[in-house]
Amino acid sequence: MITRVLYPVLGALILLAGCDRAVREAEAPVASTPAATVTTVAASIEQWPLTYEATGTVRARSSTVIAAKWMGYVREVKVQLGDRVNAGQMLAVLDARDLDAAANRAAAARAELKNAIPEVESALAAAQAHLDLAESTHRRMRELYEKRSISDHEFDEAVAKLKAAQADFAMARARRTQLDDKIAQSDQEVQTAQVNRGYAEIASPAAGVITVKSIEPGTLAAPGAPLFTIESGGYRLEVSIEESRTASIRQGASAVINLDGIDRAIEARVSEIVPSVDAASRSYIAKLDLPAIAGLRSGLFGRATFTTGGRSVLSIPESALIERGQLQSVFVADEGVAHTRLITAGSRDHGRVEVLSGLVSGDAVIVAIPQNLADGAKVEVRP
Repeated sequence: MITRVLYPVLGALILLAGCDRAVREAEAPVASTPAATVTTVAASIEQWPLTYEATGTVRARSSTVIAAKWMGYVREVKVQLGDRVNAGQMLAVLDARDLDAAANRAAAARAELKNAIPEVESALAAAQAHLDLAESTHRRMRELYEKRSISDHEFDEAVAKLKAAQADFAMARARRTQLDDKIAQSDQEVQTAQVNRGYAEIASPAAGVITVKSIEPGTLAAPGAPLFTIESGGYRLEVSIEESRTASIRQGASAVINLDGIDRAIEARVSEIVPSVDAASRSYIAKLDLPAIAGLRSGLFGRATFTTGGRSVLSIPESALIERGQLQSVFVADEGVAHTRLITAGSRDHGRVEVLSGLVSGDAVIVAIPQNLADGAKVEVRP
């Protein structure tokens, strides 16, 4: 009977002794684990700038739409999309056979009129000679008539011949004037024909880049229909600014610009502000001049960051932050032990993170966190 009672008790004692040995064996390595060497940085209060970000689109300072002034089929296109052109450079040539014919007709009409000049000059000279003769004859006949040496009839004939000569001279001079007027008119017609002929050659009005080309050889160009668009004068970012920012963002305000597709920050200033406010979006447009850099083109999306003031923030190095999904934490070294602190991180700037909650100024956060560092691990802080 006693034996039956002792066996279970002895078994229990043996089991407890084994568990205690297992616990001691498990704890022995932990106690012997050396402290991890870490570097800490104190969470500190810093002055960070208050910023405002506005988005917008890159546009050319000048965008020129070139259209035809004359209807005609396109005979030749001399440029392609993306080509850089100079002022006066030929872009396209239209079929100008009708214009050439009109110019030739105007030139022929002017030549015909000029050929008539000698004949009209001769008639005018003859009329002048007849007039001179009639005037001298009239003077002699008047002297004789005053001396009563000729009859009234003879004097009247002299007067009539003078008047006839005067009429002939006036007519000849009128013909010369009329011919001069016709020649001047024909000169204008020739100039008009030459100008119209020039409309068949479409040239660039300014230096720039071809961004739109809507014609090909054989296309019918109609007056007023756009053929090319040329962007020139550099580029600028046009951003929408909330109307509440009118007092803080004015002409001359500086901003840092980031453009999609261009891996660099650009410093720029507001060169122009549209004076009207859009009633639908309650915003106004600010235009910032951009420097000439590679890859810049109209249509790029951009962000302009304006500094509007300053604020005090508690910050830590970004290398101290641990992010696992939605959880954000840091390790804080306190009396040789690493403790995990859950924090709420805010904005980031130049390698530092704003801490909204979870830390106070002076907390020693561990940076360059060693691998497998756990909560409660011993640490040795070194500079």
